[in-house]
Amino acid sequence: MKNSLIILLFVLVIKTSFVFADTANYYLQPGDVLSVSVWKEQDLQQSLLVRPDGGISFPLVGDIQASGKTVDDVRKIITRKLAQLIPDVQVSVALQELNGNLIYVVGKVNRPGVFPFSRNVDVLQALGMAGGATAFAALNDIKVLRRSSGQLKSIQFRYADLEKGKNLQQNIILQSGDTVLVP
Repeated sequence: MKNSLIILLFVLVIKTSFVFADTANYYLQPGDVLSVSVWKEQDLQQSLLVRPDGGISFPLVGDIQASGKTVDDVRKIITRKLAQLIPDVQVSVALQELNGNLIYVVGKVNRPGVFPFSRNVDVLQALGMAGGATAFAALNDIKVLRRSSGQLKSIQFRYADLEKGKNLQQNIILQSGDTVLVP
């Protein structure tokens, strides 16, 4: 019984450290939810949704840009602004819900859909997340659709090249909002 408890605690500690590692370099996106609390200040504890414009609003701080920043970056900004009003302020910021970084895999894959991600995902990994291509997929005509500055861009992906170890640079890291289209 004692050994089982020790193993359970070890697994929980390891799992917690992986969650921390995953969010330490995670860049916030619109749709993410943050939990912000200020020690000894009951009125300064809130869940904040990152708005479509990338901003959040917090009492006494006002609007700040959260999109594209890490959780720790946001904590430092809030701490710096509150330090002007509250001596020895202690601010905690945690990622409560990861809803912002999404990729879409559509077409002839086994499980098309929307996939959240918290670390770098390349095209091949996204195909794996979608259960792989079906037998009828045109693997050499896969495209990544990316919207940048209002323009839609198509990036070619040829699976056969990767199988041969050629043209490896086409296995790009996907960005939030990218769509992998498997015809």
